[in-house]
Amino acid sequence: MRQEAQPADPSVAAVRAFNRFYTQRIGVLRNGLLESPFSLTELRVLYEVARRDQPAASKLGKEMGIDPGYLSRILHGFESKGLLARASSPSDARQNLLSLTDKGRETFAALDARQSREVAALLGGLSPAQKAHLVQSLQSVQQLLGGEPQAASEKAPYLLRLHQPGDMGWVVHRHGVLYSREWGYDERFEALVAEICAHFIRYYDPRRERCWIAEKDGNIAGSVFLVKKSKTVAKLRLLLVEPSARGLGIGSRLVAECVRFGRSAGYRKITLWTQSELHAARHIYEEAGFRLAGKKGHDSWGRKNLVAETWDLKL
Repeated sequence: MRQEAQPADPSVAAVRAFNRFYTQRIGVLRNGLLESPFSLTELRVLYEVARRDQPAASKLGKEMGIDPGYLSRILHGFESKGLLARASSPSDARQNLLSLTDKGRETFAALDARQSREVAALLGGLSPAQKAHLVQSLQSVQQLLGGEPQAASEKAPYLLRLHQPGDMGWVVHRHGVLYSREWGYDERFEALVAEICAHFIRYYDPRRERCWIAEKDGNIAGSVFLVKKSKTVAKLRLLLVEPSARGLGIGSRLVAECVRFGRSAGYRKITLWTQSELHAARHIYEEAGFRLAGKKGHDSWGRKNLVAETWDLKL
């Protein structure tokens, strides 16, 4: 009996489609990459020898998944061109330790610089926010497929980007959840946040207004808005940092971005409205140079005897 074909996994098709797109975009199907006489596999081997401290040939081939006979031919080719040197391991004479010659290092440096230029050109049309999003996505793919995470010294603990579709829903939801959990505010506070977000999107002026979203490990970790109040005054709104991301300086960085942009947009003052019990946020504002300008008691969001504060910063 003829066996019926199983439905294709959409994720498999998506990965294959991306592979085709990316290999065409960067030209890995050419015989010689980066205007060099080397194939993709040869360049990979050259790169790994350059970045490691005298790797053993057998270990290199195993980690790269290259057939020993094929790797041996590649290494012999590098030796014949004067790019590679071999030495016996002092602990195991059967092991060949690899290193680049002076000529090999010069060749690699030129190819490495050329590749950086080509990638920079590939990314040239992206905004800083789009580049940050791309980097985060690539790191997520690498880790999901079993790659080693970037070293802690190289990996930024978080990144900032501008708002995109879907972010306003997150801002409203997380304000509603966290302010209810931490301060006992009811759903009327969530409604206020929704109104602020809707007004921002409806009347958004990119020349004089901004929303920054902080991301950590691919997840949203915080947000802040700077909106136009008048020709000379901007208003800082909806500063929020997720509990799991606190202590990384995200709140201070978000406020600093508001101040920097406020100055560049020509505002003379930034003002904000907060509550006296929000001690962490008040500390951030004070550290950024804001000064308390006024207080007023009120009952709101299911809470009594709240004290609203206005803070100002002259630019």
